[in-house]
Amino acid sequence: MEIKAADVMKLRQMTGAGMMDCKKALVEAGGDYARAQEIIREKGKLVAAKRADRETSEGAVIAEVNGNKAILVALGCETDFVAKNAEFQSVAQAIADAAMAAFPEDAEALKSCTLADGQTVEAAVTQQTGKTGEKHSLAYYARLEAPYISSYIHKINGKLGAIVAFNKEVPAEVGKGIAMQVASMNPVAVNKEAVPQEVIDRELTVAVEKTREELVKKAVNSALEKAGINPAHVDSEDHIESNTAKGWLTPEQADKAREIIKTVSAEKAANLQEAMVNNIANGRLNKFFKENTLEEQEYQMGDGKTSVKAFLASVDKDAKVVAFKRFSLND
Repeated sequence: MEIKAADVMKLRQMTGAGMMDCKKALVEAGGDYARAQEIIREKGKLVAAKRADRETSEGAVIAEVNGNKAILVALGCETDFVAKNAEFQSVAQAIADAAMAAFPEDAEALKSCTLADGQTVEAAVTQQTGKTGEKHSLAYYARLEAPYISSYIHKINGKLGAIVAFNKEVPAEVGKGIAMQVASMNPVAVNKEAVPQEVIDRELTVAVEKTREELVKKAVNSALEKAGINPAHVDSEDHIESNTAKGWLTPEQADKAREIIKTVSAEKAANLQEAMVNNIANGRLNKFFKENTLEEQEYQMGDGKTSVKAFLASVDKDAKVVAFKRFSLND
């Protein structure tokens, strides 16, 4: 049957698909609009399956706050070209609006929520994949509920954002400043008490191992210097061979260095004082808390010396951050 331009345009208006895709769907469906729409949806699913392993590091991150509720959602795509497209931005905003309206518990629940046009979020994402030919994904979704919530989206690229919950209302500029802090400094938790135990265990393990290595290395370097050998010339086997070839080390010094490194390393490692190791490692862990928990971080909007906790207390001694959510498509 003949497919007229008006028929193609009508299907395009119904689905938002490209003109050629609409024409092919109508031809395949024998002019049946309902079947043609299904064909276009199936095409989107096929494209999505083919590109399932692609990275979606571009896209849009959107935050919405409504009273004591807030959502943070990200629609991902493959290229900046698609991310800047008006239709992509419109779909991302529609998903954010649906999330704010339904306030689902998690991303899986959000996929089943309905947009204004009647589509589910999941179907809309799949349809966009079919339209553009590149992978789209619901990259992130989170929600917060608290007496007062602030948000921040990095406007330059729109790919980074945060929402921050407070136990009470704070001045808008204060809330935004702390939301910017979360976005830029990427803390792991509000305070050290809120840091997951697995993170603490991992950081402490790393701190202990680093401390042991440094103490052993210090003992080895001291022994090398006493033997008249520059530690920088023998800090690896490659350097030993290279510096011997250059004449910076004699073959005898090279052999002596290898022997010192082997024997002193083993002796020092076997005789490290565990109490000292643990004390230094705990100091490193406390430094981690200072640099990576929101309350202890230096407030970037302030004088560079005041912690976020101290800054907030200077504004309102009873105000506290109770939770935050942050997402970046580039992390």
